[in-house]
Amino acid sequence: MSEDLTGLPAIPDHTLRLQQLITFFETISPEKCKDLSTIYTEDAYFKDPFNELRDLPAITHVFQHMFEQVREPRFHVSSSVLQGESAFIVWDFLFKLNKANAAELCIRGATHLRFAQDGRVHFHRDYWDAAEELYEKLPLLGGFMRFLKRQARR
Repeated sequence: MSEDLTGLPAIPDHTLRLQQLITFFETISPEKCKDLSTIYTEDAYFKDPFNELRDLPAITHVFQHMFEQVREPRFHVSSSVLQGESAFIVWDFLFKLNKANAAELCIRGATHLRFAQDGRVHFHRDYWDAAEELYEKLPLLGGFMRFLKRQARR
């Protein structure tokens, strides 16, 4: 690792890697999810409301499973912040349920990322409210979830 003018180790600039990662998410496809080794480290940590795991094969499975569970999944990243090795992206996840004539749904969330020295992601933590963003939008479960929310407000 090189040093900066103060004699301290230089912090890699991950600006290009963040933009590449945003492009990956915005153009995600089953083919792109077959080999994530250029994006994630072998021992990367991944957490979302449904999963908490640490290794590349498990992360690959999560992405591949997404294409089995929903139709036409895609992300739109609306903003990002990069500070040193950490990044934060705000996104909309758009998809359709696997049924005929399903309307497009949208989950709004954010992801905290940390980059390894080589620019690959070694920490990925998604933040989104599964109850509000997903369960309330499902046909049968949605009514029950909205009822519970109203009861909790009283």
